[in-house]
Amino acid sequence: MSVEVYYYSKGGNTKKLADAVAKAVGAAAKDVGTPLENKADILFLGSSLYAGGFDPAVADFIAKYGSQIGTLVCFGSSASGKSTFNKVKALAEEKGVKVYDEFYNCPGHFLFLHKNRPNQEDLDKAAAFAKKVYGVICGGPNS
Repeated sequence: MSVEVYYYSKGGNTKKLADAVAKAVGAAAKDVGTPLENKADILFLGSSLYAGGFDPAVADFIAKYGSQIGTLVCFGSSASGKSTFNKVKALAEEKGVKVYDEFYNCPGHFLFLHKNRPNQEDLDKAAAFAKKVYGVICGGPNS
């Protein structure tokens, strides 16, 4: 099964999570500006909340490559504690992309909020989430 990990990160928080997710599933973390070359049976997509929504680069990525995604799995961070999951899921499903029902989100550092987040515990939880989801979708030992 082919697995890809893509992310959009302004401040580096989501990139840290993407690196942890990628390591957990044996893939490389790539910015959404990097083309998706082949079909991905599972595509982990990291995005963060900026001004109440996700960056247009995430929407562009889904619009451009949605037909190449088997199952989209969302993760991210935000200073507010809110997730982009519902908005990303709605857009992806509108484009015909299947979205996994669970997501991972943790606090992200912004200005004076959540200093040193995501921390190692957050990264470990992101990795565990990725392994679990991979196992469920692939029917492996972590399911």
